[in-house]
Amino acid sequence: MSANKLKEGVDNMALNDRKIQILQAIINDYIATAEPVGSRTIAKKYNLGISSATIRNEMSDLEEMGFIIQPHASAGRIPSDLGYRLYVDRLMQKRELKQEEQQLLRSVVTRNISQIDYLMEETAKAISMLTNYTTLISEPVSKGAKLKQIRLLPLDSESVVLVIATDGNYIKNHVLKLSVVPEEQKLFDMGRCINNILKGCTWEDIDERVVAILKKELMEYAYMLPMLLSAIEKTTKGAQNIQVHLSGTKNILAFPEFSDIQRAKSLFQTLEQKDVLITLLEEQKNDDMQILIGSENTLQSIKDCSVITTTYKMGDGTRGTIGILGPTRMDYSQVVSVLNSMVKNIENVLQVLTDKKNDT
Repeated sequence: MSANKLKEGVDNMALNDRKIQILQAIINDYIATAEPVGSRTIAKKYNLGISSATIRNEMSDLEEMGFIIQPHASAGRIPSDLGYRLYVDRLMQKRELKQEEQQLLRSVVTRNISQIDYLMEETAKAISMLTNYTTLISEPVSKGAKLKQIRLLPLDSESVVLVIATDGNYIKNHVLKLSVVPEEQKLFDMGRCINNILKGCTWEDIDERVVAILKKELMEYAYMLPMLLSAIEKTTKGAQNIQVHLSGTKNILAFPEFSDIQRAKSLFQTLEQKDVLITLLEEQKNDDMQILIGSENTLQSIKDCSVITTTYKMGDGTRGTIGILGPTRMDYSQVVSVLNSMVKNIENVLQVLTDKKNDT
């Protein structure tokens, strides 16, 4: 069932306050315990001021309306996808992150800002550690990536680091192995010369005429040109291709919903396919946070999961997507807070980096 269909179902059903309180109690308890919730549990733990018998009657109504289900004949109830949809859209309370959680997310971004791929990798690890769910992050994608800055730096007696930045601050480092490493000042001058020639160019702009100019300017170091061009091609094309970082795949094993080996195996196989990961992230249609619950997901293998995605933006409208996958019983409030905080941190730090580079 699509997200729109579920939302329509929620909108078309009138719930009184008592039913909403009971539904919220069931959802909160099931998220915390993974155990079906009975009327006695609600009466004892949630102090609603009504008897177990009244709660049972209300639960029967909620079950008929499709907001909860009874997994076993003698068990309590658990939320349905429709119940979670109502919870997410109307009942979920905003959660403030703890100071240490906020500090962790900030430190990840500020430590790893120099390289986009490493930043995304470490960000995925931090989010999966905080939430205990699986995290997917796509590197920012820019169409027709243009070269913004090129630098050459000495690494050791046989190697030079080539730093290439495109618009949108997509940055890649390449190690070039050389028989003779030019002196540092010479490398600086070469980098400045190359940058002057190629700044603002796309890969398609580097034709025979441009290559001839580069050969002339590099002079005795023209033998570096094939390595240089190869690195530029990889970087500019990499800036246009979706690269996905995945972390916390094994976290799913901690949830009783995936204690069945075949069920867990199917999910793992899905997460091993890059095109599937890209599909998950491309479900994000706009800049608003999106929550897909169970049957709302288009992939059959994750019909028992919820996926929450949001975007982060870089310069020139370049953007990437962050997604968190977990059981439908996930702590939605926590995940939303973590994603909002991480996006804010990433965008703030990248804006500072953009401003600094624009000033140079």
